[in-house]
Amino acid sequence: MDRSEATVRVLRKLPEITVLFWVLKIVAVTLGETLGDELGITLGVGYLATALVLLVVFGGLVAAQLRARRFVPTLFWAVVLSTSAVGTEISDGMDRGYLGHASSSAGGIGYGWGALILTTLLALVFVAWWRTGQTYDVENIATRRGEGLYWVAILVSNTLGTASGDWLSDDTGLGFLAAFTVVAVLLLVLLGLHYTTAVPTALLFWPAFVLTRPLGAAGGDFLTKPTDEGGLGWGTLGATLALSALLVVGIAGQAARLRRSPLPTLPEPRHRLTGEPQTPNGALVPAGQTAGGA
Repeated sequence: MDRSEATVRVLRKLPEITVLFWVLKIVAVTLGETLGDELGITLGVGYLATALVLLVVFGGLVAAQLRARRFVPTLFWAVVLSTSAVGTEISDGMDRGYLGHASSSAGGIGYGWGALILTTLLALVFVAWWRTGQTYDVENIATRRGEGLYWVAILVSNTLGTASGDWLSDDTGLGFLAAFTVVAVLLLVLLGLHYTTAVPTALLFWPAFVLTRPLGAAGGDFLTKPTDEGGLGWGTLGATLALSALLVVGIAGQAARLRRSPLPTLPEPRHRLTGEPQTPNGALVPAGQTAGGA
């Protein structure tokens, strides 16, 4: 079969960026926050042990995601959830000290320094991304290398979001609810830029992706913290169970929607700078065939 762009397409591995995407992302990262706190703090496992366990889980899930031939909602959101949970433990360990398992643990570098280091690391990921010639368009990533960079950026973004959310709610003295409000306003500004300006989507996606993590962190803290600390007092277990149920319902809804309207396929990938063909990360299908028919 002729493998030209006119006759061959690639099944998508990553979802389109819709309202449902952002709703599920916020639920997943909030769940990651409460799950990480349940393991690392409530159960007393500690940041280091929890981070190591969750890193193994993340490694297994992302390996399965990279091997998948098409977008699988359950697998995709499981990876996002794992990046949020492990990001919570990495950030808390950096900022508070890996030998502890409580918010008052000593020996860390502090929220501000943690956020600065992670911001620098995320910038380096994007520089490496640019040099590889992969597209920055997260809806049209069609190579394994591009997808790998996507997941590295998501892991660092969610870790950065934890540190910046903690800095905003704790170090500035705003508290959980005020921090949530500030981040929500910033996200609304990005949404306004998306609909009223010609700013490239990629330049808006990653700031929004980072900001949804502190939104989830502040929201998670608001759900779990005692009422005398400004929270609702659900506890980490109660919040984790409620958010898990909400995420399952959302993923089921997305899966049902995909069965009705499969994602459009992508052209075979080419190097952004040289135009050379690259190895696709999804299954190849004849042009005009949908994911549902593959």
